[in-house]
Amino acid sequence: MEIQSIDHIEFFAENAEEAALGLRDLFGFTLAGRGGARTGLQGCESVLLRQHDITLLVTSATSAGHRAAEYVERHGDGVGVIGLRVDDAQAAFAQAVERGAAPVAPPEILGPPGARTVFASVSGFGDVEHRFVSRERPGGPFAPLIEETARTRPAPGLFTAIDHLAVCVPAGTLKETVHTYENVFGLHQIYEEQIVVGSQAMDSTVVQSDSGRLTLTLIEPDITRAPGQIDRFIATHDGAGVQHIAFLTGDILTAVPRSAERGVRFLTTPSGYYDRLGPRLGPIGVPVEELRGLGVLADRDHTGVMLQIFTESQHRRGTLFYELIDRRGAHTFGSNNIKALYEAVDRRQTSKPAGHA
Repeated sequence: MEIQSIDHIEFFAENAEEAALGLRDLFGFTLAGRGGARTGLQGCESVLLRQHDITLLVTSATSAGHRAAEYVERHGDGVGVIGLRVDDAQAAFAQAVERGAAPVAPPEILGPPGARTVFASVSGFGDVEHRFVSRERPGGPFAPLIEETARTRPAPGLFTAIDHLAVCVPAGTLKETVHTYENVFGLHQIYEEQIVVGSQAMDSTVVQSDSGRLTLTLIEPDITRAPGQIDRFIATHDGAGVQHIAFLTGDILTAVPRSAERGVRFLTTPSGYYDRLGPRLGPIGVPVEELRGLGVLADRDHTGVMLQIFTESQHRRGTLFYELIDRRGAHTFGSNNIKALYEAVDRRQTSKPAGHA
């Protein structure tokens, strides 16, 4: 199979309307459509959000039998579906099942001839499914059961695409998960490392589609070291799941202050990080003091520079959060910044009052 890109991300939420409005208000997504019993959706209500090439669907269950109900009860709000755009969803589904993926939903053809959309789902990691999507009319409506508002061009905004998703998996399952993505979904490994932060450590492997438009950073805790944030995520989330979503922006120096004005709270970075930035990276095309003022992190690889920043988690369990990333030639993921990130998360968690989520 050839995965072209991320077609959409579906969040399962206790209250879809509330969660969708939060994404609109914080990150500037446009409310693009709704679906429910009136439009033919069974057992759920959904809100569609768009921004450039990013499509988000936020779904809450209206009946106990819907998958979103079980997901939210176990994990809280979070990513339940990663939609994968392919040429032929029926063929991709058959191939994935033949290669060992567990079927979740068989192919379903929606819409009239000439504008048909096909959905078909298989298991991914934890309780997250992968939904293969093919469309006879690229750029057309999301699906017939979602009633969209009229649109003539992509919704504007600061973020252009989903750069990658970071996924936490239980200790001892990283190799198996990587093997699944290589052998079932046709992704290939592009990077791996062990990251040591103080007394804790984690192993990370990045897998990517041939198109380069689906990238998963897979992380497991090193249980030979002290328990850390990945262990906490697995325990609090109750299993494997998406830890963060990275939104790609072409201008992080604008995106950060505008997002902050909308109410996004970012993790803070120790001032000493910026004192060492110049000697570590050399000239990066942005004044260090400007990065310091915004709290933006920087890294370099052999192809260029990458700027990034991470939000605080506003999830009730303190699990899911977001990243803003600005690639100025670099293709890597800021591994030199991981220590700063995890130290910032630790400071945030240890400063919370007891019992605060």
